[in-house]
Amino acid sequence: MSTPDLTAREAARWVHRAGLPLDDERHDLVATTARHIHAVVSTLRELDFGETHPAAVYTVLPEAPDATL
Repeated sequence: MSTPDLTAREAARWVHRAGLPLDDERHDLVATTARHIHAVVSTLRELDFGETHPAAVYTVLPEAPDATL
């Protein structure tokens, strides 16, 4: 699913709507950061984890004294 890129103007609207104080010159940076996060999340959603178990299934065991790398 493709979504249009977030513009600086739209970022300003969302920042204002959230009630966050943000200088006008930072809206473009916020939009750029939001686009990057969206790209990363989109990539992660495409990954096929198949039979991978959730992290809660795994336990951390103490390392054996004779373990080698």
